[in-house]
This record gives sequence, C-alpha cells and structure tokens, in this order.
Amino acid sequence: MQLQLLKKVSRNGRMSLQRWERSKYLRKWFELIDKSSEDIAKLMTAENGKPLIEAKAEVAYGAGYIEWFAEEAKRIYGEVAPRPSNTREMVFFREPIGVVGLITPWNFPMAMLTRKAAAALAAGCTCVARPAEDTPLTALALAALAEEAGLPKGVFNVVTSSAHHAAEIGKALCESEDVAGISFTGSTAVGKILYQQCAGTVKRLALELGGNAPFMVFDSADIEKAVEGAMASKFRNSGQTCVASNRILVQETVFDEFVKALSKRIEKMLVVGDGLDCGVNQGPLANEKQLVKVESLVKDAVNKGAKVVIGGKQHKLGGLFYEPTVLTNIDEQMECFNEEIFGPVCLCIRFKTEADAIEMANNTRRGLAGYFFSNDYQQIWRVARKLQTGIVGVNEGIISSVEAPFGGIKESGFGREGSHHGIDEYTHVKYVTFGGLNY
Repeated sequence: MQLQLLKKVSRNGRMSLQRWERSKYLRKWFELIDKSSEDIAKLMTAENGKPLIEAKAEVAYGAGYIEWFAEEAKRIYGEVAPRPSNTREMVFFREPIGVVGLITPWNFPMAMLTRKAAAALAAGCTCVARPAEDTPLTALALAALAEEAGLPKGVFNVVTSSAHHAAEIGKALCESEDVAGISFTGSTAVGKILYQQCAGTVKRLALELGGNAPFMVFDSADIEKAVEGAMASKFRNSGQTCVASNRILVQETVFDEFVKALSKRIEKMLVVGDGLDCGVNQGPLANEKQLVKVESLVKDAVNKGAKVVIGGKQHKLGGLFYEPTVLTNIDEQMECFNEEIFGPVCLCIRFKTEADAIEMANNTRRGLAGYFFSNDYQQIWRVARKLQTGIVGVNEGIISSVEAPFGGIKESGFGREGSHHGIDEYTHVKYVTFGGLNY
C-alpha cells in the first residue's frame, strides 16, 4: 500500500500555484495549527513521552517555521547579472526542484517535519513525508490541518509504516526517478545508506545527522550561567536531541565547582515522570532500544573507571525512565566519549588549556553543534572560529531558531534548514542568456 502511494506521486512535482498563493495556504496552515496547539501538544506527549510543557514549546517552534516560510515564499528572488557585452543579457531564475521525500525522526515529530515541509512548499515543491514509526500521529494531525487549510490534494502527502517497512520506503524514495530530492534527519548510519541509494538518480540531498556536541566551560565563565546552559542543552527532551551536549569539557581550575553546582541543580530541578503530569520536566526514553543503549554506555564507562556522581541507573519508576546522570573520570577510550548518547547523561571531562579543549572538542567525526562559556572577549572569537561544527552557542544553551540556518559538517551531514537558506535545498538556479541585442 505504501509503495503504491509513492508511485502515485505526480511526475511533475512542481505546484502550479503562484508564490503568493503558496504563501496564503501556508499562513492558513499556521493559523489552524496555532488554534489546535493544545491538542497537538497532548497528542505529541502521548506518543513521544516528552513533558507537556516541552510539547507545547515544540508546537510553537514547529509552527514558527510555517509562518516564516509563508513569508519567504514571496521572496525567492532571481538575479540580473551585469552583461558581458552589449549584445547579451543574463538572468538567473530559482525554480522548484520537484517532488521531495522528507524522512523525519521521533524526537521532534512536529518541528522536524514542518522545518522541511514548509520550506519545500514555499519553494513550490510537492512533498512525500515519511515520519518515524514511533510518532506517526503528529504527522497525520499536521496533514489533516494542511487539508483543512485548503492545500491542494497531493501536494503534502504522509506515508506511515511499521519499523519493518521503514527501510523499504526510504529505498523507494531514494531510487525513484520521480523524486527529485531527499531531506533526512536521523542517525549518521542511516544517512550514509540513503546517500548511497540516492547516487543512482543523482538526487538533491540534505542530511541532518547525529552529533557529538562539546560543551566547554572556561575558567573566565560565569559558572551559574554555564550550569544553566548545560541544563538547557543537555536535558531538553531527556537528552534526546541531536544538538544535546554530549561531552562537557571543564577547565580544571573550575571543574569541581562546576560539577558540584550542576549535580545540585539536577537534583533540585529535574522531575522525572509521566509527561502529562503537572510539574514533570523529564519524560521517558523513546523506546527499549534507547534504554538499552544508554545503560550500555554508562556501564561501559563505569567498567573503565568512570565515577558516578549522581544517577547512573534505571529510574525507580521502571519502564523506559532513566535517572539524570553525571559521570566524571571520562577518557577517550570509553564508548560514551565517541558515541552520541541520546539520553540524560552528562559526561564531565577536565582540560588544562584552551588548546587542549579545542583538540578534544574537534576529536570526532561529527560536527553538528558545539557550545562554550567564557567571558574573555578575545577567547570567544578564537574558539568560535576554531570549533569544527555547523552551529556554535556562545554563553547560550538553546541555539535553535526559525531565523537561523540549522545544519552540520563532517559526518553530521550537509545542507541547511530554517532561515532564508532553508529554501536553497528545494530550488535550483536556471541561467538564461539573451543574445542578438545591440544597445
């Protein structure tokens, strides 16, 4: 059934709608989501487990992309270049690439879809979205509201499936000659597979893959603000974000102070439980696979000499709940140093000098996000330029914004989502030259 739907996607994947019409439909879609925000947030918490307060924030954040690209749809500009001679003129048009496949993860079931779909629709592309098998309902709710907004039938399509058929659908999208581009957010391992599968049809490809974000605290930093930043970047969605701080590198002169302050803040502020319960700000891990992974990484670290400051085991609630954890005595031989944890586990690592910190931070094949806290003005500019990541947070733990280009380097992928750059993934430039002129 799913593959039959894929085959029904029009060979002409460009909308006949004018850009002002696309803008109008996107604006209406945004308004309907805004009116239904409470229901969508509760649905998201029910299927994803994240606390309701975070689900509400994601609905606002995800809707923001639709509002943003409703306006960007009007501003997809071409160019008129200086002519090379008095007999020619040159113009460059930006045109939609065609049908795009959007493959999204379970950790942000709304925002990851709207960030892609809104840009694609604004550009004039039709979409086939494949949401994660763990969180299909949020995507279907968005599709229902898109239909209510009047978006023409066949412009925004959602294909759901079990995990058993996920690879099959991804392969079909990648190998189809009718699909012009793929945008994927997920693991680096799966991204590499999709990359290979797209080679046969030389598709446009945007990959937002796994991270291994460093979070550096220098001795000039305001420790309280650094702790606040670490809490924000690490424990949002119970650590299950691609930009979550994975390795917290702290200068040795302030290491003990920082670890003590962080541990106290965790014990005081984090409440684990059912995301629909009042006051809860830490939900469960997404599935059994995630729980096993987090437990395995912590066990490996402890067996190799790591010290558990707080947490370190499954929460007393059982199920998929895991205790917020702080580990010290971490070294580069531990699996957690090199793997994306995707859970509520802080790895606190000492460093001596700025050069040591930068070397450790960049010692990874991943390059999505990085953070650091410092009050040394010159150091801020040095470190920001030397970090090998697509995104850098300076004295800030929350870095995502609709106005900013989101994406990584190295094996964290390529392409950008959000901002005016988000349109670029769904358009190509056509060069037209006019000859035979004489003026």
